[in-house]
Amino acid sequence: MNAQVKQDEINKAVWEACDTFRGTVDAGVYKDYVLTMLFLKYLSDVWNDHYEEYKKEYGDEPELINEMMKNERFVLPESANFYALYKRRHEAGNGERIDKALHAIEEANIAKLRDVFQDISFNSNKLGEEAHKNELLKELLEDFAKDKLNLRPSRIGKLDIIGNAYEFLIKQFAADSGRKAGEFYTPPEVSELMAELVAPKEGDEICDPTCGSGSLLMKCGKRVQIENKGSKKYALYGQEAIGSTWALAKMNMFLHGEDNHRIEWGDTIRNPKLLDGEDSLKHFDVVVANPPFSLEKWGHGTAEGDKFSRFRRGIPPKTKGDYAFILHMVETMKPKSGRMAVVAPHGVLFRGSTEGKIRQKLVEENLLDAVIGLPEKLFYGTGIPATILILRKKKSDRNVLFIDASREFISGKNQNQLSNNHIAKIVETYQARKSVDKYAYFATPEEMAENDYNLNIPRYVDTFEEEEEIDLMAVRAEREKLKAELTDLEAQMDGYLKELGYGS
Repeated sequence: MNAQVKQDEINKAVWEACDTFRGTVDAGVYKDYVLTMLFLKYLSDVWNDHYEEYKKEYGDEPELINEMMKNERFVLPESANFYALYKRRHEAGNGERIDKALHAIEEANIAKLRDVFQDISFNSNKLGEEAHKNELLKELLEDFAKDKLNLRPSRIGKLDIIGNAYEFLIKQFAADSGRKAGEFYTPPEVSELMAELVAPKEGDEICDPTCGSGSLLMKCGKRVQIENKGSKKYALYGQEAIGSTWALAKMNMFLHGEDNHRIEWGDTIRNPKLLDGEDSLKHFDVVVANPPFSLEKWGHGTAEGDKFSRFRRGIPPKTKGDYAFILHMVETMKPKSGRMAVVAPHGVLFRGSTEGKIRQKLVEENLLDAVIGLPEKLFYGTGIPATILILRKKKSDRNVLFIDASREFISGKNQNQLSNNHIAKIVETYQARKSVDKYAYFATPEEMAENDYNLNIPRYVDTFEEEEEIDLMAVRAEREKLKAELTDLEAQMDGYLKELGYGS
């Protein structure tokens, strides 16, 4: 079992484990069970692997080994070990035992895993009546006990295989979950692009106020590591409104070894929890987000009296919350180093009324840095194209760069993708801050004012391709030539017909 395993083998194995639920339980329900079981299995395999290493080194000395195990990143109570649950899988009460195990893990790791499992119950009626549920969970335990899902470090090595498998599962569930997918997952290439655009550095505090499963935050952290020889001198902050998705983010952070994080559970607009004081929002070097598109019930009723003054530039429309999130993010940027990237529908660029006034103020205050148009069908749950807005607290000029990358994608059956080359082209163009024929335009404040602060990209980037002029004389000559050839062919055909006795 010590042969090194490949990432795609683990991915395939965890996806096959979902077969236990398919056709019986909706994917929107069973994803939480599969992801939680993967988390439990990984903890158990790491714990057991390290325990056996100490046993080889120190012999059969339980007290000494238990003392050494206190240096682990987590504590795993004996009764909560996956293999303890697996041994009793044929007994009644699988759901209750798993729930108790999760509660014990949470209690033993309260600082890192507080409330993470409170929204998940393996003893829930969602999994059917007791007998059916018990059989279902027995099969799930057996799926994860297979050799191909041995997740011990001695087998998977030092690569981030488990974290990648977790991301793989989340992505698969996102692709299968229709409209709800956008609630918890941003496509990895879009996250990569956004991380490149905001360029997080060592020492940065990085925030995603609608963090979903945390993938965008971790892409930003990963970029700091890549640029600084593995350095983890940064801090990740996030807030997520949906309890089960918040739990995914917490487990995802844990599995990726991102211990320097603070992820809060709650509604960012109605009840922001990342605060410096009772009346002060915490400020960050980098703020990134992929908020829900045009959220209808975003908190309009309480916006006017917002104690953080987030909506002083204007209160967004009652049924479209895009600017509620954008304005929140603007208020949380640090005064000097703050920069942000936010995904939004194209409507934020041209819709009128209050949104138009908000756009005008963002331009006049010299906060808006770039507007980047993305291709359609990039995001799970919606086929519409989106835009990335880049804003900065400190800019070197007063212009705004418009980039039309809507035609830059790899076409897929259900989902389009950005390639590494597409990402590099966008980032290089953004950094150069120059107009590029049919791709980018560097607009002045005066030009945006002339357009009444309508920021629709085609107003600035002309992608029109002139059709080649048609040479009518050449077309006429070609036509005459074809007519002559047709006359010859008809004459030949008449000759053949006469030879065969069909002619007149």
